[in-house]
Amino acid sequence: MTAPLADWTPPPVPDGRTKLAGRFVTLEPLASAHAPALHAAYVADHAIWDWLPYGPFPSKAAYQAWVDRMVAGEDPRFYALHDSATGEPGGVMSYLRITPAAGSVEIGHICLSPALQRTPAATEAVFLMADWAFRAGYRRFEWKCNALNTPSRRAAQRFGFSYEGVFRQHMVVKGQNRDSAWFAMTDGDWACLRPAFQTWLAPANFDADGRQKSRLGDLTVPCRAASDPAL
Repeated sequence: MTAPLADWTPPPVPDGRTKLAGRFVTLEPLASAHAPALHAAYVADHAIWDWLPYGPFPSKAAYQAWVDRMVAGEDPRFYALHDSATGEPGGVMSYLRITPAAGSVEIGHICLSPALQRTPAATEAVFLMADWAFRAGYRRFEWKCNALNTPSRRAAQRFGFSYEGVFRQHMVVKGQNRDSAWFAMTDGDWACLRPAFQTWLAPANFDADGRQKSRLGDLTVPCRAASDPAL
């Protein structure tokens, strides 16, 4: 039998104007003016493009043209990540496959500069995007990646996304087959995950040198409905 959804209405589409601000990072809707700083932040690490369907970009102009195309679209809806420590944009993330009628939205196109990778700012950015989605009324927040991308699969599980399987021959990316690993969290999961993120992000969880005391993965594991068998 199906489960009725009492008093549920489709949530709004991300409007492309709202900033998402935290202690470590602020997410601003991506703008054309962000392109030069982002290109400069990325230029030293060509490996960041290995799992993305575009890039590396041969010039500032090529990256600028890509940003301008993304800014003009409505799905994906991109954000630039401003590290609070520097004030400079150091990466992007997006909402995509935005489906209000189903209450479903995905996070993706995650591209972080070397300076932003594996930092509290990067984790807080995921928290802010998930928190906005569930506060807006979305029921499901998805994460998908190339099944061969083990670091992305580990990240999804650390953030509390539950493993849902592998879609075989899901895409052709840069001329190669892509099997996709699927993960998701639901609004019910978020009731458990939100406090876990807040505990991890709290000042008390970091020592004087900025080292974490509790690991996020240890805090989110009780909230996950399923674990990735490949990890």
